[in-house]
Amino acid sequence: MPPPPRKGRGAQTNVSGRYEPVSREAFDDGWSQTDPEPPPLATEVREETARTIISRNNSPDISFDRSINTYRGCEHGCFYCYARPNHAYVGLSPGLDFESKLFAKTNAAKLLEEELSHPKYTPSVMVLGGVTDVYQPIERTYAVTRSVLKVLQRFNHPLAVVTKSQLVLRDIDILAPMAALGLARVAISVTTLDRDLARRMEPRAAAPHRRIETIRALAQAGIPVTVMVAPIIPALTDHETETILKAAAEAGATQAGYVVLRMPHEIKDLAREWLAAHAPDRADRVIALLKQMRGGQDYDSRWHVRGKGEGPYARLIGDRFRAACARHGLNRLVFHLNTSLFRAPPRAGAQLDLL
Repeated sequence: MPPPPRKGRGAQTNVSGRYEPVSREAFDDGWSQTDPEPPPLATEVREETARTIISRNNSPDISFDRSINTYRGCEHGCFYCYARPNHAYVGLSPGLDFESKLFAKTNAAKLLEEELSHPKYTPSVMVLGGVTDVYQPIERTYAVTRSVLKVLQRFNHPLAVVTKSQLVLRDIDILAPMAALGLARVAISVTTLDRDLARRMEPRAAAPHRRIETIRALAQAGIPVTVMVAPIIPALTDHETETILKAAAEAGATQAGYVVLRMPHEIKDLAREWLAAHAPDRADRVIALLKQMRGGQDYDSRWHVRGKGEGPYARLIGDRFRAACARHGLNRLVFHLNTSLFRAPPRAGAQLDLL
């Protein structure tokens, strides 16, 4: 039997990371029938002094080459999060540790200002939230993301935000003026419109209707909005693709993208545990379709294949997505952010330019 779910948490267990010298495995000791519901798991936050804040990549299937993640780990607790394996690098579990033992990069704004001020720095779109959500609940307390936005605004640096949180609306006072200059856009992730399913898949993220409201509020403020139908989970959420795109387009989204569920490293086991606990009637079908899209394997890391899969079912998902986008007017225009306005503000005490 799968372990009983913890209220407010996505992972079922605290599986050992692949770099740990020992491994932990849950087992039934015979008392499971009388055990009460597991106690709530408190969130622990540690302040982290980062050495650098801009992460760079040269992946050909990613539309940006640099990003900022203001937090390590994510309290949203999405069972499917491809960032979970990163917690193994700090000796923690990609399971419950990932969503309950978090790190706040409190020196992020200072580091960013130093890196942007370097004479050889060349601007390109900076993505906030390429790995963990920069607007997860602890942002209300630490406001690291807002401090980073203020730096990017001072430098007129183009940025894109990816989030599933309504907290992004707090920063419209920064994002809207930047968007008016062609410097900002926001992507909202909508996985399902089923509130009950969302509560179980993404226990501490905004409810689906709140995300649609967020798209509407951002669009009304003049901020270009993309809806990310991500991840699409075959036999569980893929039937909602068209309704999600319709709702997002009606709310004001102009762009859309999608990713099929990825299961790298420990995610393959965490996903199976979650499916056994929350969708036992479809668990085998979900895994079978995912493996069918990845050549019979749990995961395929090849560029351009890892996020979409291949084969008949992958093509069907892609065709349905593109047809729905065309029907609702999404992705009609290519939108580019402006890099020409980037300027490093003068440092305190620095000599001003003559011209």
